[in-house]
Amino acid sequence: MSFIVYTKRGCPWCEEVLTLLHSKNISFEEREVLGKVAYFTELQQKSGQTKVPTLDLDGDILADTDAQAVTLFLRKKGFQQFQS
Repeated sequence: MSFIVYTKRGCPWCEEVLTLLHSKNISFEEREVLGKVAYFTELQQKSGQTKVPTLDLDGDILADTDAQAVTLFLRKKGFQQFQS
């Protein structure tokens, strides 16, 4: 499984999503896009926009999101940590 979270330093929504994922012990790769042209370009190509946090779960993109939407997305994807 490939799980990438694109973030920007100082973004409160990014911090919220990262905190959620860490609290649920979800493994992911964080790609901070400020100052990293390759990551920023990758974010734009995958999502069609420049806003973060953006998730890429095996090619399934959730762009410009927040913790509530991430919870629903991962629940729908079958992550046990988010099942009721």
